[in-house]
Amino acid sequence: MASIPSQGKYKHLRACLLCSIVQQPTDFKKNGCPNCEEIMQMKGSTDRISVCTTTYFDGIVAVIDPESSWVARWQRTSKYVRGMYAVRVKGRVPEDVEAELESRGIKYRPRDQTDQD
Repeated sequence: MASIPSQGKYKHLRACLLCSIVQQPTDFKKNGCPNCEEIMQMKGSTDRISVCTTTYFDGIVAVIDPESSWVARWQRTSKYVRGMYAVRVKGRVPEDVEAELESRGIKYRPRDQTDQD
């Protein structure tokens, strides 16, 4: 579960480009992404964190009970861990991640809300 950072650290938060969870860079480095580490492989890698996350995101929602939250369903985070999620994330995952998703039969949908159902 993601923790809520202190007020002074908000400007250092980063959002995962694949699942949109918001964490401090140190959390991504220590634990990776709690939702998509298998694909993103950020744990321990500052370089991967810089290409797989971004500081350019709008809004944050706190998801406490993902399975029953209508906001989590709307944000496509209902199958993820509880935590803080960006409403909209600017940027795309790296090409190797997109290729991996495609090889698994998963359609990549950017989190910038340009690909709405």
